[in-house]
Amino acid sequence: MTDASEKVTGRASDETMALASLESGLQVLRAIAESTRLRLLCVLARGEFNVSELTHIMQQSQPRISRHLRLLTEAGLLERHKEGSWVLFRLREDGPAAALARDIIARLPEDSPVLAADRKRLEQVRRERAESAAAYFARIASEWDNIRSLHVSEAQVEAAMLEMAGTGPWDVYLDLGTGTGRILELFAPRARQALGVDTSLEMLAIARARLDAAGLQHAHVRRADIYDLPLADAAVDLATMHQVLHYLDEPAAALFEVARVLKPGGQLLLVDFAPHELEFLREEHAHRRLGIATESLARWVSRAGMAICETRTLPPPPEKTATGEGLTVSLWRIEKRSGQ
Repeated sequence: MTDASEKVTGRASDETMALASLESGLQVLRAIAESTRLRLLCVLARGEFNVSELTHIMQQSQPRISRHLRLLTEAGLLERHKEGSWVLFRLREDGPAAALARDIIARLPEDSPVLAADRKRLEQVRRERAESAAAYFARIASEWDNIRSLHVSEAQVEAAMLEMAGTGPWDVYLDLGTGTGRILELFAPRARQALGVDTSLEMLAIARARLDAAGLQHAHVRRADIYDLPLADAAVDLATMHQVLHYLDEPAAALFEVARVLKPGGQLLLVDFAPHELEFLREEHAHRRLGIATESLARWVSRAGMAICETRTLPPPPEKTATGEGLTVSLWRIEKRSGQ
């Protein structure tokens, strides 16, 4: 009797789970089965955008876009992330709802005039972001090192970086978003080949002058896109990314590209601000993100076939903490898993 009762209970439980799964699937389909929401999913599958940007891309009012975003988020299709006064959205990267959405998106006609118009406005938003950042870098290139040291001692950060990376030597070393070349100058003496990449011509000019002054003839800089590095697969022993990730539109995509060029067992030493609420850094200094959370970073690097091996934090000076201007600096040593 007990066995029969357990079987009946088990079947009931299975049926309940099946009904719950069916209802969840129906909720997803209901959320997708509306033209504006389907268009939003197509846009958000291509990157992360705030409500204002989506309003421009979709050519619809802010209340309407916000309502559709809420319904898509409730259906488990979107990730919602708040940073200061911005709320950012993107298509979820995992889960059955996201998988179904991606499958539907992949089946949509590429030549749809409506979707093509959305993509055109999306690219306009990206160009405006890039132009804004480029204008900022051009404006402050000569003062870049001073700006980076406003809230935390760079000497302290550099000492921690050197200690975490080890003594080397490295066959090939890469500095991503090299800026004025200071980190490249710091690590190049421990490498046989050293390369720094950046998109700002003004920054690269300063970096070249720095390397010349230091006599580092084996180190050079190149204008390159961090999402499309001019390097072969598995070519790099050590990469550094110092205060770069918070500027990026697609940090996860950049980390995938870094993982591509790292050798199995190769390391990425990443430095950035911990999460904060200093909105002026976004408004005045083109920061895309108000710091980087370890939880988010761990998720991104895991998807790229890497893992965080060590984490350190450097708190700001007491006087900065007292005024609320202090920024904590986080350092992560990340390793590419063997076989990746």
